[in-house]
Amino acid sequence: MTNIVIIGAGECGARAAFALREKGFDGEVTLIGAEPHLPYERPPLSKDGLAGAEAPKYVASAERYKEAEIAVLTDALVEKIDRMCKAVRLADGRSIDYDRLLLATGARPRAFPGASGNSGRIRVLRTHADALAIRPTLVPGRKIAIIGGGFIGLELAATTRKLGAEVTLVEGLPRLLTRGVPEEIAAVVAERHRLEGVEIVCGAKIATLEDGGHEARVLFADGGSVSADLVIVGIGAVPNTELAEAAGLAIDNGIAVDERLCTSDPDIFAAGDCCSFPLSHYGGRRVRLEAWRSAQEQGTLAAANLIGGAEPVSSVPWFWSDQYNLTLQIAGLADGAVATVRRDMEAGAFILFHLDGEGRLIAASGVGPGNAVARDIRLAEMLIAAGSRPDPQVLASPDTKLRKLLAA
Repeated sequence: MTNIVIIGAGECGARAAFALREKGFDGEVTLIGAEPHLPYERPPLSKDGLAGAEAPKYVASAERYKEAEIAVLTDALVEKIDRMCKAVRLADGRSIDYDRLLLATGARPRAFPGASGNSGRIRVLRTHADALAIRPTLVPGRKIAIIGGGFIGLELAATTRKLGAEVTLVEGLPRLLTRGVPEEIAAVVAERHRLEGVEIVCGAKIATLEDGGHEARVLFADGGSVSADLVIVGIGAVPNTELAEAAGLAIDNGIAVDERLCTSDPDIFAAGDCCSFPLSHYGGRRVRLEAWRSAQEQGTLAAANLIGGAEPVSSVPWFWSDQYNLTLQIAGLADGAVATVRRDMEAGAFILFHLDGEGRLIAASGVGPGNAVARDIRLAEMLIAAGSRPDPQVLASPDTKLRKLLAA
């Protein structure tokens, strides 16, 4: 094997490229990205990166890629994967041969039905270019409407208020953070936003979005409306599977891979936001994760398996979000939980432990100021990985040291 090509120059693709070198691969490594930048981190775009919106937070410098002998192609659009010839065809006519191929194509923002993904006053946030387009409007005296009460929408709301603009956040479901976040924690987050002056509208059915040139409008099915200087749509992401699908690879809520991240073609792997995979901790349930740490971990795992390894995905899903002084962290997947145990901590922080019908810990969700819940969520993550069945009363007690449960 002499040539590995990676399509997708984000966190996952860049991590995979460096991991190949760290694991001793001495053949050619080519990293292909459609954006003009070197790989950069996306989480800061809805937080401090948006507040600054000057230069991206790069995964690594140009010198590091050069030292590692990783060829990075920027502004390069892949048109086709030719599986027969084992080559990647670029829009500019170039062709790059591969022995093994990694797809780290990520995801794109879900567009609001009937609205353009990006127009003058209706925007989405996924790239550094999006952040540069949005930032000038996030100033005192401007009104911003944010569609979507998930992590991205709420982080955007927090950053926007920090910068002084007014915010109305619209969520179609009855509460915020419906996907994977317990109602108790969502209520804490909602109250924190209201204290900061965010107007929250839940259960709102939007008829359409309008860009009137001088202002944007959110029109509701009941006849009401919200006018704003800018509407930002944050209603989820769609995996970028078009190249894989055109190449005949299996698709199932993303590019379908096995526990080693191998696609239906033994020489093509996929990792990160673009793929779905079976997760052993949850009975082989197929999941797709959109998370920074998952992208890093899968990049490293894919690198090992591209060069002959057989390591399965074994990490527990982990998510986090920073909003104002609050940090929300979740380990595991709470779907299937039949019991929840609350553990109160100092400074108003608390953790909810989620147990399945057999008493097994399958998830933990926490919220609090700063790093108040970070250590215990990390320990809970380890308990989940170990298949622990802790006594609920012991979990609930703030005097219980989770590390002792882990040792037991």
